[in-house]
Amino acid sequence: MNTPTIQWYPGHIAKALKQLQSNLDKVDLIIEVRDARIPMATSHPHLERWIQGKQHLLVINRRDMISSQALKAWDDYFRKKGHVPWWCDAKAGTGVKQLKAAAIKTGTVLNQRRLSRGMKKRPVRALTLGFPNVGKSALINRLVRKKVVDSSRKAGVTRSLRWVRLGHELDLLDAPGVLPPRLDDQQAALCLAICDDIGQAAYDHESVAIAFLKMLDQLKNTSAAGVCSNLLEKRYGLPIKKGKADIPPYQKWLGDISLMHTSGDTKRMSQRLLDDFRRALLGFIALELPT
Repeated sequence: MNTPTIQWYPGHIAKALKQLQSNLDKVDLIIEVRDARIPMATSHPHLERWIQGKQHLLVINRRDMISSQALKAWDDYFRKKGHVPWWCDAKAGTGVKQLKAAAIKTGTVLNQRRLSRGMKKRPVRALTLGFPNVGKSALINRLVRKKVVDSSRKAGVTRSLRWVRLGHELDLLDAPGVLPPRLDDQQAALCLAICDDIGQAAYDHESVAIAFLKMLDQLKNTSAAGVCSNLLEKRYGLPIKKGKADIPPYQKWLGDISLMHTSGDTKRMSQRLLDDFRRALLGFIALELPT
């Protein structure tokens, strides 16, 4: 089964992108948020154009959902590229204090420049930027220490830009998740679908679940990925085996396992499989690793 083309660019994202572009001149700092499971797939291709000399903090959220080996591998990779990654778990608050200190330090440097030019000090204006559902709003709520913006683990909750003041030192602009108008890299688009970082209307759950099973099989010999042996058998009670010549093994497993757990409903089982991964019930798995 081939995975159908994945594309998603709803009207609210197109509108938000226009609002974002009109506000870029107002911000001093861009806090870019990516998903630790797929840090490259959640990198926007227009980021460098948007930064245009502004200060930039790279935040890798959901550090709790990957193995320590994967975290170290990515940390080394980004540092070799000249970036300092700030690892966070916005849900639990891990790493948020350090990120806040880094953002305020950036503001201190900016205000020193303002004072040297005879200008008054002001809070640093920071834009939180990233793909849908990577945890931007949850991060802002943690930084402010109260719920000031809606946050949910699904794409498309934030639909308009909103300023949030963090004391006298930092103003945060919460922006909706932004995607490029066209997803040319379909492998990256598949990763977005598996991690729920794209609207569910963009893909077929069954075909994405089968592609996910294939991906797990490819990653099982890479220790840093966190795919343990017999992962699926331990979770669902049935290993993947070769089926008939005309039925691929992943499709056969999904059909067999759905008979055991969902009365033969492969669509429901596909959703359950993906949900289990998204909630880390299959373990701490990184779908992408540096090469």
